[in-house]
Amino acid sequence: QVQLVESGGGLVQPGGSLRLSCAASGMIFSFYVMGWYRQAPGKQRELVARFTSGGGTNYEDSVKGRFTISRDNARNTVYLQMNSLKPEDTAVYYCNAYGPNIPGARRDYWGQGTQVTVSS
Repeated sequence: QVQLVESGGGLVQPGGSLRLSCAASGMIFSFYVMGWYRQAPGKQRELVARFTSGGGTNYEDSVKGRFTISRDNARNTVYLQMNSLKPEDTAVYYCNAYGPNIPGARRDYWGQGTQVTVSS
């Protein structure tokens, strides 16, 4: 019954900013490692940013210094702050949750995606 719902996508000019949100339900939020992925037209889905199991963060090289992942456990929400956006950031952005090893249950879940378009 895990559900992830992304929001905050839209059209923005190069150099602009957006903040994506992912609202989670149906799980103990703090037990899950959260991340953001994206998929551009004709390309494979790729990691954008995620928390590590050790409490740190990983970022795709092209977004380092521009994007920041954060989470608010009290609101069961993970965010992706995107600054200095470039046209190559255009993609559908997906929220991902990776959970505990529960017998008979899935460990990973995905949201429906939110479109980010960077264009002048």
